[in-house]
Amino acid sequence: MVTPQVKNSRRDFIQKSGFIAGGMAIGLSPLSYGKIIGANDRVNVGMVGFAMRSKQSLIPGFMNHARELNMEIIALSDIWKLRREEGQVFLKETTGRSSIAMARNNEELYANKNVDAVIIATADFQHALHGIEAVMAGRDAYIEKPLANTMEDAKAILKAVEDSNKIVQIGTQRRSGWNYKAAENFIKSGKFGKVNLIELTWNVHQPGRWRLPDLVRKCKEEDTDWKRFLMNRPQVPFDPRKCCEYRLFWPYSSGIPDQWMVHQIDTVHWFSGLYRPRSVVANGGIYQWNDGRANYDTMTAVFDYGDLKSEDVGFQVVYTSRLGNSAGGINEHYFSNDGMLNLETNQVSSTVGLDGKMASATGLEVNLLENFSLSEAIKGESGVNTGADPLTSAHMRNWMECIRSRKQPNADVRAGYNHSVALCMTIAALQSGKKVTFNDEKQEVIMD
Repeated sequence: MVTPQVKNSRRDFIQKSGFIAGGMAIGLSPLSYGKIIGANDRVNVGMVGFAMRSKQSLIPGFMNHARELNMEIIALSDIWKLRREEGQVFLKETTGRSSIAMARNNEELYANKNVDAVIIATADFQHALHGIEAVMAGRDAYIEKPLANTMEDAKAILKAVEDSNKIVQIGTQRRSGWNYKAAENFIKSGKFGKVNLIELTWNVHQPGRWRLPDLVRKCKEEDTDWKRFLMNRPQVPFDPRKCCEYRLFWPYSSGIPDQWMVHQIDTVHWFSGLYRPRSVVANGGIYQWNDGRANYDTMTAVFDYGDLKSEDVGFQVVYTSRLGNSAGGINEHYFSNDGMLNLETNQVSSTVGLDGKMASATGLEVNLLENFSLSEAIKGESGVNTGADPLTSAHMRNWMECIRSRKQPNADVRAGYNHSVALCMTIAALQSGKKVTFNDEKQEVIMD
């Protein structure tokens, strides 16, 4: 549960930084560095944060399209000396540039007037605040998910982005996937029938992804800016585990919901046109990794979705995830009375629809989907592969193209805000054990 200390610390940080009031953090002016990018101008990009995700997906995804779209990474900001040095070497090798401008913090980065846009790949709880800094410094931004894991931060960045004219893409990259676009079109066409249940699973056995003992041993307080890391969280003594393994510890991350759930719940919002669940209940525990972590390694959440202004039947979403065994893998199954849509195989199937035997027993008509592959719906795109992470590459391209066109990207700030609402409801349900709803007037989580 969020303690008064955590809540007050967040509010103090945001108010002192001027995020809600419209002022600028730490001396930056929202008009200081803005410039109009011409259709043929080189767009110079800065990285905010360098770690595994930047190295394996974000930077390669950007580089897939950089030459064609005349964009280049020229700068890197990171509060940890080790990451800055590693990032500088990697970016020089990747971009072919002889020099990368180095910044110890974002104030130094935004003082560089050559930087037009930024890719933000920092800790979960920092995304919203770093995004606010970016748009108020006049930069377009690609912000990794989750957008925010507290409603205070979510409301602050929504206001900051909507008050700006900046292009902001949130890193829920399914919104740029050919198969997900085909699924959205199919469901919204009405051909799938009424969705009555969605089953989402994310079972991964990756202790090495979140547990980083070698990195923890290298993390020294004198080499990093711990105060800047904490931002609006309580000012606690330096802890290298919380710095490097933040996914394991609240209030820096909620773990599974922050990392995995928001991807799939964002897809639910996209396909259904609904912007939040009506209610959430959840439970979980630490059943495998008793390693000092605070966040659960196993959890289940059940969401009720439907028209918020009526008592329509709606549909249920069941989300399960475990980190101790990967059986079942990662799946998204949508069910109607007519059949099933499987987004892991990209197949639409009639095998679970209302067949002749069941129909005759109930006096209903046979109601079965035609079996087909989503690849048939969008010809040619299913074979496109621009690297190890084609979804991120496609999503990055969409952002880069929108910087040129000034059109809204596939995952705009409203989409990010909506997944943040579902995330905050889930966190509250897990931490309290209560059924959680939402007050739309106040934009606040309510625990029954």
